[in-house]
Amino acid sequence: MASHLRGHKPVPAPRRSPSTGSGSEGNMSGSYGDKNRPLPSQVMEAAAAGMAIPSQQMSDAKAKTVLKEAVDAVVNSFAKHTHGYGRVNVVEALQEFWQMKLERGADLKNGALVVYESQPSNSPPYTCYVSLPGGSCFGSFQHCPTKAEARRSAAKIALMNSVFNEHPSRKISDDFIERAVREACKSFQGIPSDADNPATGIGAFRFMLEANKGRTMLEFQELMTVFQLLHWNGSLKAMRERNCSRQEVLAHYSHRSLDDDMRSQMALDWIAREQETPNIISHELKIAERELESARLAGRELRVFKEKRDILVLALSQIGPPESMA
Repeated sequence: MASHLRGHKPVPAPRRSPSTGSGSEGNMSGSYGDKNRPLPSQVMEAAAAGMAIPSQQMSDAKAKTVLKEAVDAVVNSFAKHTHGYGRVNVVEALQEFWQMKLERGADLKNGALVVYESQPSNSPPYTCYVSLPGGSCFGSFQHCPTKAEARRSAAKIALMNSVFNEHPSRKISDDFIERAVREACKSFQGIPSDADNPATGIGAFRFMLEANKGRTMLEFQELMTVFQLLHWNGSLKAMRERNCSRQEVLAHYSHRSLDDDMRSQMALDWIAREQETPNIISHELKIAERELESARLAGRELRVFKEKRDILVLALSQIGPPESMA
């Protein structure tokens, strides 16, 4: 989407300059600097602990405190295992993390660049989003009095998720697929035979997992974002009405990236809907903004929520001035 519709032109993370010191902020020449060495298990364990926060079982204030402590633990552990006990520049650390993944052979079609996007505001609290090379998005999850602090907050939560994504439990394997399908059958009251029928929802879920075997859950979530948006936009329903089979839809969109063309088409769909139901875009935009805000403060992955908002803002800009740009 055009950057002017996002309110602020995205900027890449600053790249560190070579450093010869062993403990200065931003020096990443320690153990993680060796691209052939795996990420230390202590770092991944800290990330796994942070990702296991039962936030729904505690108050919002307590959940935020626990989330902050977990994120700080990951950042501190990362700092310890990269360049000793000195402070870590988390913005540079996140960029370095993805640069190392690229050098290790990760399939990053658009390179390793981490992109930050600050939301326009004349006063605190400030908000910043960060998009990872594969498309996953995270945002500042704390009350940030400065724009720099908002960027650091976004980088922290993104680094924790990036680190945790390296854990073996996050890889889609045969065992993972069997567990996920069993849980899906239980949650949606399906029967075991549904998993072998691609025409069922559970069968389609299994098909997508099988097609992405060996990938991580972040990579799988990036693919699922496309289908979540197609469902939200009404496109999947329209394709069913045209007698498109689920297999055909999956085969087609499994290889489609979420690009400006797809966003523009979805925006046109909402403009057409606006002509039938006046103010529906503004109504949906308010919902999307609430969902995005809630997910951001909870430290969740934000791509689908942010894409909804951006698509609706794009649609609204074509028919009149946007009423909300939170």
